[in-house]
This record gives sequence, structure tokens and C-alpha cells, in this order.
Amino acid sequence: MAGKSGLDGIVAADTVLSDVDGEAGRLVIRGVPIEVLASREGFEGAAARLWAGFVADGLDRAQVLSLLGRARVTAFAHVARATAAGEGLNPVPGLRAALATLPEIEGLHPAFALTGAGPVFLAALLRRSESKPAIGPDSSLTTAADLLRMLRGKPAKAAEVAALDAYITTVSDHGFNASTFTARVVASTQVGVGPSVVAALAALEGPLHGGAPGPVLDMLDDIGGAENIGPWLEKKLVAGERLMGFGHRVYKVRDPRADVLKGVVKTLSRDAGRLAFAEEVEAKAIAILARVKPGRRLDTNVEFYTALLLEALAIPRSAFTAIFAVGRTAGWVAHALEQARDGRLIRPLSRYVGPTPAEAA
Repeated sequence: MAGKSGLDGIVAADTVLSDVDGEAGRLVIRGVPIEVLASREGFEGAAARLWAGFVADGLDRAQVLSLLGRARVTAFAHVARATAAGEGLNPVPGLRAALATLPEIEGLHPAFALTGAGPVFLAALLRRSESKPAIGPDSSLTTAADLLRMLRGKPAKAAEVAALDAYITTVSDHGFNASTFTARVVASTQVGVGPSVVAALAALEGPLHGGAPGPVLDMLDDIGGAENIGPWLEKKLVAGERLMGFGHRVYKVRDPRADVLKGVVKTLSRDAGRLAFAEEVEAKAIAILARVKPGRRLDTNVEFYTALLLEALAIPRSAFTAIFAVGRTAGWVAHALEQARDGRLIRPLSRYVGPTPAEAA
């Protein structure tokens, strides 16, 4: 029997962390639907759930908030070396290089050290690219609030903080995607959490995994105005090209994260991220996809409204994937810890389909 391309349908391991139901369009993080997690518990609450039992028993949001704040302050002591390592690189490889310089911090679990360092190093790298000095963290703030403050040099509005918090919560974990599986493979060698997260960031650089939010805005720019939506979409689909922000490898119906983020974008303002225009593009794209590709439902995915949300927060497009990584680090850490606890090296078999010795002779 031939192996499945991309391991589709193959169960690689059991996990207690996240349940991705592609048929029902449902994402559950440790028993909590993603919609509830994003609206009620936020990023620190999500991290507490993901890390409970792996970092400490009985971990709660308040503890995570305090320890991530401490971790950001500790990381800032290493910011000069980190930004020097990532200087001149795009945000994702720059963040990867920066995190690779982070030493083990005595008395601070790597889960906190790595997740706290991400927003500090990313903000410093982005400011350095604009010839601006790094801004030290405020340990009393949430990850989302402090990241925006370190990026801008001033506190963000409450609605903006809530929007970014909802985003990084929503993307904190999502089953065995490419970067998460990479983290688990590396963790299975017992090398530790730090190298596992750095490896996951390397996987995230690939355009098939982490590169879609920015191109969604490129697509909207290219369409231009409402009168162009239908003809533009028809032309792309007839040419066999992919529409950015539509369709998903796992979800056969609407990506549940898209609805969470759509609601969040609306809280910023009706015009934020040109929402009205984007909604019209979304509605027409879904209708045309249903007609052009009957029997194959292609609905809105998380990247579509991610792009609009991050644009509304004035995040540069080049940094969209790196912002995603700030949130996903919580999940990478959890999966690395879960895999390391299993204690068995991930070592699948392969099927040789090359020439036999007789054929090669």
C-alpha cells in the first residue's frame, strides 16, 4: 500500500493539548473551545492550560502573567546580543536567530523564558530595522499589551490590546501542523525545549505554512475597488491560481478561528483594515468558489482576518508571521514538553521506491 502524501490521515501520536475537527470546523484547546478561550481567558490563560502538568501542576493565568512578565525583563538583559544575531534578517529568521542566543535562565522554566523572550526580541528587531532603540518591557502588562508598547514606544488602546490578545490566543495551538510536528521531532531527541522552538521557527519560514496573511492584503490591494472583485476572482480561478485566505488543509468547512478574528476586527472600527471591502471580497469569493469547484467547500481561513487585524494594528506586513510565532510559541513549548515526557525518539519508516541493484548495474 502506498504511503499517503504529506502523511494525510496518519495519526502520529496521542495528545492532550488540542483537538482539530476539520469536518465540524471546531478547535478545542484542552477541553475549551477556541471561541471561549479567546474571549474569556486570553493568551496567559491559554498558556496556563497548555502548560498545566508539564511545567507545573495547578498552573493558573495569574501565575503565567507574573512569570511571563519576569521572563520579558530577564530577556531584555540579553537584547543586545539577540538583536545583533538577527540584524539584517527578515523578522522570522531574525527572531529564530535571536532566540537561539537565549541562555538557560536559572530559576525560570524554559516555557516562560522562551515565550517571554519572543515579544521582547521581535519588538527590538523591528525597531532596530527602523534605527530606533529597543524599549524595555513592563512586567505588569499582558504579553499583548507589552508587545504593542515595546513596538510603538507608548501604551496601546484597550481595544487594540484586546484584539492582539485574541489573535495570539487563537493561534496558540493547532494540532500537528508542520512547525509543531517539527518541534515534537526535535524534542523527541531529548535536546530540550529551546532548540525545539528554534526548529519550529525554521519550519514556519516556508511559504506553505506561515506566509499567507501578508499576501491576503496584497490580494486586496490588487483587486483595488468593489467593481473589480468579481472579474478579478474569476480571472484568478480560471487560471488555476489560489485565492489567499481561502481553503485549509484540515478544515472542510469554515475555519473557526476566522469567525473569532472577524468579530475582533469589528471592535476596532468599521473601517479598520478596510473591513467592509474585505467582507464583500469574502462573500463573492465563497460564492464563486462554490460554483467553480462544486463538491469541494473552500471557505475563509484564519489568514484572511489575521491580515485585516494586524493591518489595523499597524503591524508591518513583513512581521505578520513573526507575530503569529509569538502566540504559537506557547503551543510549541507544550508539544515539546509532551513529546519529551513520552521519552521515545520519533523515527518513522520509509518505503524505498528507487532502482534495485540489478536495475542500477
